[in-house]
Amino acid sequence: MAEEIRESKRQELLEAGVLELDRYGIINFSVRRIAEACHVSPGAPYKHFHNRNEFIAEIIRYNYDRWFAELREIIAAHPRDYRAQIVELLISYVRFLVEHPHFRSLLMVKDDRFDESYRGLRGGLTKLTESIARKYCVQFGIEEEVYYRKVFILRSYMYGAALMFGNGEMEYDEKGIALVRRAAERELDLP
Repeated sequence: MAEEIRESKRQELLEAGVLELDRYGIINFSVRRIAEACHVSPGAPYKHFHNRNEFIAEIIRYNYDRWFAELREIIAAHPRDYRAQIVELLISYVRFLVEHPHFRSLLMVKDDRFDESYRGLRGGLTKLTESIARKYCVQFGIEEEVYYRKVFILRSYMYGAALMFGNGEMEYDEKGIALVRRAAERELDLP
């Protein structure tokens, strides 16, 4: 029972940490504000996380775990349809990056304080999408050079769309998402 309560409090701290990162970013991240939001003492989060950096790394891991669960659902919904998997993963990733702007920043910044903590997570996302893209290219006999170009272009669409939606350069609505979807599908159709 005590372990369940401890895990429940840890979960509450992580969820409050997600909101903290979304609101204030990594620079202004405050463990004290999170403790206040969770109605615990300022020292209570340190019973679950050794320090601020570990707490941030765990928040990142927590989000990645949630996002990987969504990716597994996408893959399961489109078994062996690698094209649909690629497009739906790209759209899901764009939505995630737009809806969590500070995670977008964390993914794109090089910061030695956190690199060791989340390099593997960042790499895990890359490996999964590259694996699916490779299966797609093998399925259709697409050459290695073309594979690298397609991965580059699709990632450019993904990060570019997330940035443009996030900055208000494009409306983040179903029409905007449909445009990203069509661009990704068109790239997959091109030789």
